[in-house]
Amino acid sequence: MIPAKPTQNATPHLPEDYDARISGVLPYYSFFHQETINLVKSLPSSPKVWMDTGCGTGSLVNKAIEEFPYTKFLLLDPSEGMLVQAKGKLSSCSTGRLEFLKASSTQDFHQELEEKPDVITAIQCHHYLSREARAAAIEVCYNLLKEGGIYITFENIRPLTAEGINIGKRYWGNFQLTHGRSEKEVDIHLERFDTEYFPITVEEHLDLLRKTGFRTVELFWYSYMQAGFYCIK
Repeated sequence: MIPAKPTQNATPHLPEDYDARISGVLPYYSFFHQETINLVKSLPSSPKVWMDTGCGTGSLVNKAIEEFPYTKFLLLDPSEGMLVQAKGKLSSCSTGRLEFLKASSTQDFHQELEEKPDVITAIQCHHYLSREARAAAIEVCYNLLKEGGIYITFENIRPLTAEGINIGKRYWGNFQLTHGRSEKEVDIHLERFDTEYFPITVEEHLDLLRKTGFRTVELFWYSYMQAGFYCIK
């Protein structure tokens, strides 16, 4: 396994096996997508433009495109391989409702958009970044959003104490063991904490999101060592 640079998005799996393995690694992973969709459904109006950064193989958009028939989706990922997978997965969808952006990490994204998004999602993609790069990525999302737009993100989370980190790792490791991973695979995965991905606490997330400028910042999901936040510009 090639170590990831802390300022770039990465994944412990190759794009080809990502979908098959991710649900055995991240507890409730499919719920991240469904609850994101449910949250967007709760907004006063349906989004006209929805950008999904760190889109991976397009699983979120594949679900959302059926629920939001008048929304255009922009897909961004740092991995060309992931974007190829997403294009294949979404090949039956109307091309007029999809735009695949040039491969880029969020913090390095500079492509001009025809219209500012109403929604930007970042599901499990920014915890690979250093604190500085994460702040830059969130600022990019803030600047891209329309006024009144919503930013939704899920990330791996750092528990508040050293003891909490140890318990959280065992808790998460036990989940992976019950979903078919070997002890060696689990150990390798958990060793990535603070070496290949760099989680921050819920409190630090809330503080960072407020400092970025969002007028509303909320925690709406927490399980194991993952959390979901939404913010309104």
